[in-house]
Amino acid sequence: MNNYIAIKNNQVMSLNDIPNLDYQHFLQVNTGLLKDTIFHCVNYFGKLYGNNLKLYCCVANDLDGTIYISSSNILAYKNHVVPSFTAKHFSFHIFEREIHENFGLQYSDHPWLKPVRFAFNRDNKLSSLENYPFYKIDSEQLHEVGVGPIHAGIIEPGHFRFICNGEQILHLEIQLGYQHRGVEQLFVTKKLLLQRNILAESIAGDTVIGHNTAFSNLWESLTSFKAGDDIMLARTVALELERIAIHTGDLSAICTDVAYQLGSSVFGRLRTPIINVMQVWCGNRLSKGLIRAGRNQFPLNRQVADAILKVLDAYEPDYTEMYNRMKNLPSVLARLEKTGVVTPEQAVSIGTVGMAARMCAIPKDIRASHPHDLYSHLHHKPVLKHHGDVYSRTQIRNSEILQSMRYVRSLLKDLPEITEKSPLSSPAANSFVISLVEGWRGEICHCAITDESGEPLLYKIKDPSLHNWMALALSVRNNEISDFPICNKSFNLSYCGHDL
Repeated sequence: MNNYIAIKNNQVMSLNDIPNLDYQHFLQVNTGLLKDTIFHCVNYFGKLYGNNLKLYCCVANDLDGTIYISSSNILAYKNHVVPSFTAKHFSFHIFEREIHENFGLQYSDHPWLKPVRFAFNRDNKLSSLENYPFYKIDSEQLHEVGVGPIHAGIIEPGHFRFICNGEQILHLEIQLGYQHRGVEQLFVTKKLLLQRNILAESIAGDTVIGHNTAFSNLWESLTSFKAGDDIMLARTVALELERIAIHTGDLSAICTDVAYQLGSSVFGRLRTPIINVMQVWCGNRLSKGLIRAGRNQFPLNRQVADAILKVLDAYEPDYTEMYNRMKNLPSVLARLEKTGVVTPEQAVSIGTVGMAARMCAIPKDIRASHPHDLYSHLHHKPVLKHHGDVYSRTQIRNSEILQSMRYVRSLLKDLPEITEKSPLSSPAANSFVISLVEGWRGEICHCAITDESGEPLLYKIKDPSLHNWMALALSVRNNEISDFPICNKSFNLSYCGHDL
């Protein structure tokens, strides 16, 4: 019997083709794959079928660009206690915690079995934000510091509980789940394609293009729609412009947190023309409405392309001058270097993705390993750093901004013909599909399972923040609590992207 079926990014398969393994074999196969660092889990979730729970595990092979899909049925799961994947590889912890919270599946050896999102339909209604089981250390020498859930800055709700010895942080636990919106369930209950596109671009306000591209590519795969070069060009250019805009804004915020006012002001100003050109393109600075499944909503014509190039030409010299000033300022470097370090061993263990992996020279980048849209033509090379600190994360942002500008300029040299609109066919019935996109924050994963009429039975979304919040918690250990803001902003993780 096959242990798994291997598919490509945005490939549809029949549900009946997914191997169904007994749980012990299912555990051994998937945890065994992760012994080799070319593999990582992109999603692991459950679906109820009557009184039975079916688990689906999706493990990416980053060397050959395939994704291994397998499943396991747990009959009468309420009476079962099973060994955990997490005990063998900690990167599974967040997936199994979610499965436990949603369905009540018990694990015999999970080391950190705590709630994730406090969904309204969670299995244990007695589990609430008010009785969250924070880790504690009994000591008269130590003290706890609580931050949030209402922050001084204009960010989203989350609670941070520090255990400190004086100013030194020994432990940080992050409690989220304050704004669980039920987005995944809405993808099932909403029936219009436009409604689903709008949902996708509302998953995380700073990743409108990333999540909407993942949904659109997934839906087009389900309907056997072949996107034209003009559609793929628009999505690829928009993804790279979104990366430039957010990275630039993050550099402004990093300067703010180290009290470098000039950098804060200049980088903040430079973000504005990038998002303003998106308004020229589609009428919205955050790119809402730009991406739609099956059509080119706002064609990228020569007039729009020239406007984008003009903005980049004005942006680049000012950006380069400001970044060079910042990186050569001793008072800034003193705050960035060797602050908020995550080791390569930790990064692998917890399953980091995107920038949080690449800061430790781990080449996790969907644009290179599982390319979509026009990335296969760009022959993308991930930007890698080695020290895992705030400065590494800052350097990656800088290098990716310069790289993205090169990509956009290359893509806009020759514009393809605009394809005519054609109606989408009905989505494939009794099928499974997975879509991976490299957003500016890292790996985005959308999965769908359809019923006998092609309507979604399940829609599963994973924002890269789901992997990377643990990296922030580890990064602040042995730092002073005054370094927390700069550590936090250097990751810039999503609260709403976590609370789906």
